[in-house]
Amino acid sequence: MLTFPTSTEHSMQQQLSARGLRAWRNAIFTIFALSGLSLATWVSRLPAVRDELGIDTLQLGVLIFCMSAGSVIGLIAAPVVINRIGAKAGMVGALIVVSIGLVLIGVGSDLAASSPVVGLGLALFGFGNGTCDVIMNVEAAAVEKQAGRTLMPLMHAFFSFGTVAGAGLGALASGLAVPILVHTTVIAVAIAVTVLAVIRFVPSGAEADDAASAAASPRVPFRQRLVDALAVWKDVRLLLIGVIMLGMAFAEGSANDWLTIAVVDGHHQDNTVGAIVFWVFTASMTAGRIAGGPVLDRFGRVPVLRVSALLGVIGILLFIVSPLPWLAFVGTVFWALGCSLGFPVGMSAAADVDDPRLSAARVSAVAIIGYCAFLVGPPVIGLLAHQFGILGALLLILVLVVLAGLASPAARENHPSPVPAR
Repeated sequence: MLTFPTSTEHSMQQQLSARGLRAWRNAIFTIFALSGLSLATWVSRLPAVRDELGIDTLQLGVLIFCMSAGSVIGLIAAPVVINRIGAKAGMVGALIVVSIGLVLIGVGSDLAASSPVVGLGLALFGFGNGTCDVIMNVEAAAVEKQAGRTLMPLMHAFFSFGTVAGAGLGALASGLAVPILVHTTVIAVAIAVTVLAVIRFVPSGAEADDAASAAASPRVPFRQRLVDALAVWKDVRLLLIGVIMLGMAFAEGSANDWLTIAVVDGHHQDNTVGAIVFWVFTASMTAGRIAGGPVLDRFGRVPVLRVSALLGVIGILLFIVSPLPWLAFVGTVFWALGCSLGFPVGMSAAADVDDPRLSAARVSAVAIIGYCAFLVGPPVIGLLAHQFGILGALLLILVLVVLAGLASPAARENHPSPVPAR
């Protein structure tokens, strides 16, 4: 079981002023947004990259797999990065790698017309984002602990804000026929400069305190830790929560990489329309996440998940079979709203047990399922699209969202009152 070091005791010995805490919080907000901006930049220009390279959906799926492989390696490497150089330097390094990857994607598309160069850029891009994803969530938990109130949902909303901005800029760049290299280089420089500007507001030195504290505490033998970690996989309810995570994360991750291609190839629109539809998807995802907390508090997890799955099914069906472009837009909105809450609700449901130690193992298990869906889903869609066409391939997402809806009772609250997601 992959486990990540936490910084929930981050700087507890060094009480920050209210101003310092706000600056730290805002810096992490910004880093979440930069991660979203980078992802949307790549996705919004994906059809143009495909056209420049002259490749089919199978070859494009292989390129996306390079990013997925890099992301997995980044997720695994993140704990080592935190332990070796700390979260502060780790986030800077990860986003610099993301920036280098974006530039290489542009070079491989416009200058070299080389799939291997683009693949290398995507591998670096995925590695940087995978590493940053873990570290920024660790830092977000540390800020939340220090602030004494829930901030994690808002952190993830800032990621969505970044994707909305990136998708909008991508649509504009496509409409103005801005070369891919120019676009990706401008965004890469903006990301690198911004992270270097805001990282000074992140406290340093606390990671070493945490490491020393962990070293001083008694260690559980590896064999026992392995047994405890594997035991949670015997829990049928947890596996059903994993089904929810799988379906909803697959729907979100596949849309991130294939929605623009589906608009261009499946509905025969131009690249700019594809970028605009992706912007609609990201904006709808953001709206769903912002509104999701109060809705979950009011109605509870199971009803919200059932309605979400229904919205997702309607939206995906509309998108696939729609004969009219505006109906595909409506379908995109429903699709995004339907999958916007699946990941946070699944995490919350997994953690909703009385034993904190068991809670950590359960969250780790469903996180692995969710991230696998995010990373493996897009290449699978690419392989299916090569055989059945891109719109036909999207039917797999429909099936998984239906299964997620059927599994929704597993996410019921452990206590009488609803527990907000994350």
